[in-house]
Amino acid sequence: MSEENILYRVEDGIAYLTINRPEKMNAITAAMGSRIAQLCREIDIDDNVKVLIIDGAGDRAFAAGSDVNMLDDLGTPWDGRNRAQYDRDYVEPLQRLRKPAIAAIDGYCLGGGLEVAMMCDIRVATPRSTFGAPEVQRGWHAGAGNTSVLPRLIGYANAAMWILTGDRFPSDEALRVGFVQKLVAPEDLMSTAQEIANRIAKNPPIAVQSAKNVIKRSQGTSLEQGLSMENDGYTLCMMTEDAKEGMAAFAEKREPVFRGK
Repeated sequence: MSEENILYRVEDGIAYLTINRPEKMNAITAAMGSRIAQLCREIDIDDNVKVLIIDGAGDRAFAAGSDVNMLDDLGTPWDGRNRAQYDRDYVEPLQRLRKPAIAAIDGYCLGGGLEVAMMCDIRVATPRSTFGAPEVQRGWHAGAGNTSVLPRLIGYANAAMWILTGDRFPSDEALRVGFVQKLVAPEDLMSTAQEIANRIAKNPPIAVQSAKNVIKRSQGTSLEQGLSMENDGYTLCMMTEDAKEGMAAFAEKREPVFRGK
């Protein structure tokens, strides 16, 4: 069932992962979480994949979070704490993904769905989308990124407003605070995500992945440490065949042909 609920394909360098459980607002089960974790590993070692796009089936939800029944599937609270060891955590594998990921959001993006979206590097949404971290209204808070990652994306006070109230927020608010980078009509959602993905995919993969790595790691370091990591990444890129090709193509006034080497 997990393969039916998590659709996956690769076309022209772009991987498409669709959360396919529209009858349940694309709520994610433990089996679906395991499938997402498995696909993240495959994406990182597949040289044919340059960028990942994640969306939700139907027009009601990107993902309304984890299926509440999933909490029972995780076992005891301690088992839930160690869910990554059992290959049931779907958020951490996305956070570790080396390749760029784009979330194409249409409808509800709540709880675990919000965490899936925030682990992507770029988020595109429709005006009818709704965002929120409602866990606190049920007696707990998120355990896979909301309290750690969301403040780094939208600032402490904005994240506190979202997390502590558990309220739902409209798409224009998500755009205002920087959680969403583009708002587009529903019929333009996937084409917009694909256009961004294609612009990324045409760039040399080592440079793209190095840049993503430095951007993410520098968020938890001092400026000096971030600059040091940036310089190390730059040095690594300059040692690649792709960098030589980029310089040669510029000098020869032609389009570069990158090979990921």
